[in-house]
Amino acid sequence: MPDRHLAHGSTDGPLRPGPPAGPKQPGSGTKGKGTLSAMVYAAAPVVVFAAVVGFVALPIAIGISIAVALALAVFQMMRGEGLMNAIGGVIGVAIAGGIAAWTGSANDFFLIGIWAALAGAVVTLASLIVRRPLTGVIWNAVHGNDRPWREDRPTLLAHDLATAAVTLLLAGRFIAQQWAYLSDSTGLLAFADIATGTPVTAVAGVAVFWAFRRSTKRLINNAGTRTATQA
Repeated sequence: MPDRHLAHGSTDGPLRPGPPAGPKQPGSGTKGKGTLSAMVYAAAPVVVFAAVVGFVALPIAIGISIAVALALAVFQMMRGEGLMNAIGGVIGVAIAGGIAAWTGSANDFFLIGIWAALAGAVVTLASLIVRRPLTGVIWNAVHGNDRPWREDRPTLLAHDLATAAVTLLLAGRFIAQQWAYLSDSTGLLAFADIATGTPVTAVAGVAVFWAFRRSTKRLINNAGTRTATQA
């Protein structure tokens, strides 16, 4: 019988260690960079507006913030980061600036974010009260609206927790910004907007991702494994 090692083209002697691990694959570690970029894109027009509104007329400050948003949008498109994201940022700043120009108050530049946070908190809280947590409704819709996610207690609990986290974070954002708004400080409003913006969204995203992953594992992956075993 031929030697097993020779049959596979190996030589006698002790086994040699395998080749060293290759370089880190492209794209790994880009998630954190993407989050940081999103924070910069969202914060820059706000910071610029708050910095200049005390020195120039309100319409000029609004125009400068919109120009900054446009410049960032062009930069995003040049980097291939998506047309919708770039345009969305410009539209948001333009609408905020339009409200501030209409009311004549620099603080009203932040009204959309304040009331959007309150509306989001109310909607997610209502979904918890009626026992249909919003993250679970969305997950089920993504997967064809035919998954028994509410009958599976661990899955329902995961979405209760994720939706509750989103509710608390949105409520906290509203409270912080509304307090700054009532304090009549544009600089404080800008700080509250930035501090409770992308960082809060990232934390909420982690909770939602966990609930989605848990649901998929229990109701799709495990279900497929059971079906294969029965077959």
